[in-house]
Amino acid sequence: MSNDRLLLPQGTLDLLILKALALEPLHGWAVSERLQQISRDALQIGQGSLYPALHRLERCGWIRAQWRTTDNNRRAKYYELTRAGRRQLDSASESWRRLAAVVKDVLDLA
Repeated sequence: MSNDRLLLPQGTLDLLILKALALEPLHGWAVSERLQQISRDALQIGQGSLYPALHRLERCGWIRAQWRTTDNNRRAKYYELTRAGRRQLDSASESWRRLAAVVKDVLDLA
């Protein structure tokens, strides 16, 4: 694994998926590509992590899925945020920012 790639702390993938879906519905592969692109290749989410997370988010009611045809004329499951998902994204984003600020403060002490 390259030193430029990051390992995600537990629970972070859900937040990142919700954020990726905040602008528009995407199919699974596009979610992974968007996160890789936004992170400048620091994050590469494998299918073994991505699809279980998408299914978990769907069971929680934070996203919903619908089969559609892609630009390449293939059928794919597109995921989009629900209202509950938008609230979860807002809440989890704020919690993450507070936690990151505290960790930064602790690390900057020394």
